[in-house]
Amino acid sequence: MKFPTLQASPPPPIDTPWADGTEGVTQCPILPGDTFRYKFVVDRAGTYLYHAHYGMQREAGLYGSIRVALPDGQAELFAYDYDRSIILNDWYHRSTYEQATRLSSIPFLWVGDPQSLLIQGKGRFDCRTPGIEANRCNDTNPECSRYVFTVVPGKTYRLRIGSLTALAALSFEIEGHNMTVVEADGHYVEPFVVNNLFIYSGETYSVLVTADQDPTRNYWVVSKMVGRDNKTPNGLGTFNYYPNHPSRSPPTDPPSGPRWNDVGPRVNQSLAIRSHPNYIHPVPQTSDRVIILLNTQNQINESVKWAINNISFTLPHTPYLISLKHNLLHTFDQTPPPDVINGYEDYNITNPPPYLSFTTSNSLYRLKFNTTVDIILQNANMKDPGYSETHPWHLHGHDFWVVGYGNGKFNVSEDPKNYNLVNPIMKNTVPVHPYGWTALRFVANNPGVWAFHCHIESHFYMGMGVVFEEGIEKVKKLPSSIMGCGDTKRFIKP
Repeated sequence: MKFPTLQASPPPPIDTPWADGTEGVTQCPILPGDTFRYKFVVDRAGTYLYHAHYGMQREAGLYGSIRVALPDGQAELFAYDYDRSIILNDWYHRSTYEQATRLSSIPFLWVGDPQSLLIQGKGRFDCRTPGIEANRCNDTNPECSRYVFTVVPGKTYRLRIGSLTALAALSFEIEGHNMTVVEADGHYVEPFVVNNLFIYSGETYSVLVTADQDPTRNYWVVSKMVGRDNKTPNGLGTFNYYPNHPSRSPPTDPPSGPRWNDVGPRVNQSLAIRSHPNYIHPVPQTSDRVIILLNTQNQINESVKWAINNISFTLPHTPYLISLKHNLLHTFDQTPPPDVINGYEDYNITNPPPYLSFTTSNSLYRLKFNTTVDIILQNANMKDPGYSETHPWHLHGHDFWVVGYGNGKFNVSEDPKNYNLVNPIMKNTVPVHPYGWTALRFVANNPGVWAFHCHIESHFYMGMGVVFEEGIEKVKKLPSSIMGCGDTKRFIKP
């Protein structure tokens, strides 16, 4: 698989990047057989992902990775000999249409765990499953061959690792080799060493790996699903020391990886990520608005839904951007969602949520342009007792400072005193850990309408998301190419 490499250039004017192609938010879906061209200015070196955002199409394979190189004459902060990209994914044997049908059905049917974990598109199904043809699980079959990463002894490799899983949080490791983390979501980090890299859907990392082990053998590359009790087999690849044959299996058993429910190491990695001392983006020391997003799971009319502040998000038929620019305010709910739910102070995050005041809505948050906003992601117990999951949250149209993590319930008066306002990392995707909270800060300075949602496909489909609007008056005339659905049909000339 080849990955496009672009070169960074100066940033665009402030009113240029008005859309990102999110169906229902910034534009109508691209119809079968149609062509749509996106133009964007590449203004920062790093590692990035692109993917579809219509229904659950991302997990059907509409995704990829983009490398952005430094401008000519500039050098990286770290040295390496070769540059490689790896996409990690999970694989469901049911189609996305079947999965969406299950999630929408009454009574509700969960999609379950993925059947395989893929490393650079390669993996295999559990061959012990009844009814699976033996030749489909044989490593000699090209469809079932392991991913092979060939290295030259003594050389250092930059691995640009991106996760586009539909469900799985992953641990990634290379048997017997340390990895030095140097980049996260396109931002340089203060380097730190890991044996297992924990990576969540939507995230990218660059790590440095030196081929400094016994060169007479090969080593395992392993991805493992964490954060959920699951039966998904580990993804396996081969770290192939040249000139050993690529098909030569390592002489050891694959590493078993961390326990799925060992939250401590995952939290420790989150806490370890800091901006590189030479690339600190000064963070505003105060915020103008604080929004606490309480994440719960509940049931509405026999359907299981995720909700934020007791509201399960639904997308409108007419994209917000067009509705706001053309004053089609009847197309979505005008009652703003709450910045914090009533009774938050007394809410017990360790209990299943009450079945009260839980509804669906397509309302949005309207932010004052160029103000600083704090978002607190508060995790809580799910519908069933004794269970809370990790959720990776992704913000469109912005990077944000990750200013704090904490266990338990966020304390509005005390926890902000411990924020990292000195060297917090900037990211666009961040996890909120079980029964914990994550605090992020961003400046609402990108005119448009932007989704903020859990990057797990089924969770966003089930309502785990919100939308922000800012500076809509600064957006220029919208092109007709983004229209054609809902009430936008009136703007299409016959």
